[in-house]
Amino acid sequence: MRQGTVIEMSRFPVKPFRFGVQLSVSPDRNHWVEQAKKIESLGYDIATMPDHFGDQLAPVPALQTILDSTTTLRASALVFDNDYKHPVVLAKELATMDVLSDGRVEIGLGAGWMISDYEQAGIQYDRPGVRIDRFVEGLHIIKSAMGEGPFSHEGEHYAITNYNGFPKPVQGPHPPVIIGGGGKRVLTIAAQQADIVGVNGSLHAGVIGPDAIATMTGEVITDKVALVADVAEAAGRLEHIEMNIRTFFVSVTDDRAGQVAGMAQMIGVEESMIEESPFALIGSPDHMIETIQARREKYGFSYVIVGPDELEAFAPVVAALAGK
Repeated sequence: MRQGTVIEMSRFPVKPFRFGVQLSVSPDRNHWVEQAKKIESLGYDIATMPDHFGDQLAPVPALQTILDSTTTLRASALVFDNDYKHPVVLAKELATMDVLSDGRVEIGLGAGWMISDYEQAGIQYDRPGVRIDRFVEGLHIIKSAMGEGPFSHEGEHYAITNYNGFPKPVQGPHPPVIIGGGGKRVLTIAAQQADIVGVNGSLHAGVIGPDAIATMTGEVITDKVALVADVAEAAGRLEHIEMNIRTFFVSVTDDRAGQVAGMAQMIGVEESMIEESPFALIGSPDHMIETIQARREKYGFSYVIVGPDELEAFAPVVAALAGK
């Protein structure tokens, strides 16, 4: 926040807290299933997965297994890379998953960013503007395929002719769409078209490194949230949007000062950055509860995702806040 300014409260309406766990790997089916059941039993609302070509399970079958192993837990990629799969194919897979889970799917979609995936797979890594243009078309196609009746689309990247997607999802007109971004254009698109907006650091470099970490400060995120609010308000969508953040620096501990210092040293930043970053949650459960509540007031973040290592330690926070 700039010096001399008054801290503004979020313009987004207060929404109930939801909590998720980001998963990626498992040694076998039993471990994957038990992990999903534990997430559900501890009161988390959703399990999410990345979509990359490295050491992780493929998201569609892995997420379907999570859905099959639980009864209330929702599931989503965080997020599918539009460039890895034709949107007609992805729409059919997601709609099928929604049908087979009785409506527990959320649609996470992005323009792609991890350059190593593209290089290893031999996929052309176009400049951001081209990838985002293609993603916008892909999102339109996915939504249209899940809608009533056939549609056609003639764009720069896709041509769809008289296609009627089946099956239709349980959640109409389509499952909730989550779009995450760190740049102005993607955040603008998210504010205009998404049901859930995830605010990220900048990933223009194609890797998680110093450039991305430098954009995870409280001041930068304040500006990004303000952009989303401005666009959503102009579009008449402010009350529709749920704000999301995937926390990366999480530690449940009574030695908050020591953990902050150690984490700052590990990633090569000042301790103040960790102290102020919305991507960090460090401290006792009571401290985290207060922090999360304050961030909902300031940024609107009501949907918080942690990693699997914090699954059990973070559970008291979930028990105290979920649905409130």
